[in-house]
Amino acid sequence: MGRGRAKAKQTKVARELKYSSHATDFDALQRELSGGKDDGHDSSDQFDDSSDDEYDEYRR
Repeated sequence: MGRGRAKAKQTKVARELKYSSHATDFDALQRELSGGKDDGHDSSDQFDDSSDDEYDEYRR
């Protein structure tokens, strides 16, 4: 009991996502897909692949 309200809300949200026309920033999408850096973050900081981490000896 009580599932009807939650399901109705999920259905409402799904319909809004399916039928609404949101403004899409295609330029931002293109930059994201092409790996462009416009947000000031360096992608090398995000994925630091240093070989001298604390688990290095356990991998060997």
